[in-house]
This record gives sequence, C-alpha cells and structure tokens, in this order.
Amino acid sequence: MVLSDDVTRFVRATGPEHTDVQERMDEFASEHHFPNIGPDAGAVLCMVARMTDAEAVFEFGSGFGYSASWFLRGGADRVVLTEFDADELERGEEFLSEAGLADRCSFEHCDAMDAIDRYDGPFDAVLIDHEKERYADAFEAVAPKLAEGGVVIADNVMYGPIDFDAVLAHLEGEDGAIDADDEESRGIAEYLDTVCNADGFETVVLPVGSGLAVTTKVD
Repeated sequence: MVLSDDVTRFVRATGPEHTDVQERMDEFASEHHFPNIGPDAGAVLCMVARMTDAEAVFEFGSGFGYSASWFLRGGADRVVLTEFDADELERGEEFLSEAGLADRCSFEHCDAMDAIDRYDGPFDAVLIDHEKERYADAFEAVAPKLAEGGVVIADNVMYGPIDFDAVLAHLEGEDGAIDADDEESRGIAEYLDTVCNADGFETVVLPVGSGLAVTTKVD
C-alpha cells in the first residue's frame, strides 16, 4: 500500500460510515471480489457533489452503483451510471431502489464512451473508473461538457492494477519507466500527463482509497 497503515486507519476513523444500503453494497463487493472505491474515496465523491451543488453527474464505469450512491448522498440531482455488465447494472438498480435513490439515476447498459456521446451536459462532477488505458480518452470526451467549476475524479491513480513505482518514475521524468506491455500503468500515466497539462484545468492527487486524481475546470 502507498499509505501507511496508521494513516489509512486515521482517515477511516474520521470518515463517514456507510448507510445501511451502502453496507450491503460493501458486503456484496467483498463476497464477489469486486474492487469497490471504499468509504473514504466515496466520501470525497460526496463532498464534491456538495461543493459543486451538483445537478448532473456522469460515471465512466459504475459497477453496481456504489460510487453513484456517494454522489447521491452528497445531494446530486441526477447521476448517469454506465456499465457494460448487465448483471452488475441490474444489481445496482436494485440497491439504489432499496435506498430510494433510483429515481435520480439514469442506467445505461453500454460502453461509457458510447453513452457520453448521447449526453450534452453540462456535468458538475464526473467519475472515471473504467479501463485504465481509456482514462485519457474519457477525459477528452467529457471535458467540453463540464460546467465551469466542474470536477473530474479518476480512481486507481496510485495503486490497484498499476505499478506505483513505475508511474511515479514516469511522472518524475524517467524515460521508459513503464513496461511497454503494462497497459494499465501506461494508461494512468497518460491520464495524469493529460490532466496535469490541460489548459483551463487544475489537478491534485489525493492519497485516499486507491488514489484519486481530482481535476477542476477553472476557465
């Protein structure tokens, strides 16, 4: 892990607890070995929704609705969930219905990159949490549809399916730091290069959960 155990425990001890439905979602994730963002990263999504007074949120990859539940908990008026696994999306609709939140959701069973073409925005918050090698493409697709002050959050930028040391070395300027066949690490590196150098945007990485890159539209 990138964070020390003590820091991780500290963040968890000061963070919000799950709702009853979120607790069942978390248990479902554990039983099915599904890589949830977890409550600490979820709390960031909740805070972003509150701070942007989010009317519309778009998710590139929604699984069974756990991340969407945090945006909705933060007061988001509407969340577009995208998921190519029909069973996961159906389970997400069931969970969010149990929580009384499904009427604020649009459930898209498709590739997220196809779905974004059908929505004009503007979006106040966006989550990118699908194939890592497609993160940069997702940002390029949604950036023109962000509201001023809108926020894009990318998950798994520090660890998970990537080589943290290789990505760090790349960011520090080491040529060839990432193996050519490590598509996930290369995808995250490309994404961070893209958002950190995008005109009109500011990016900060938060060492929460699996690492969140938080990018705000400032112009």
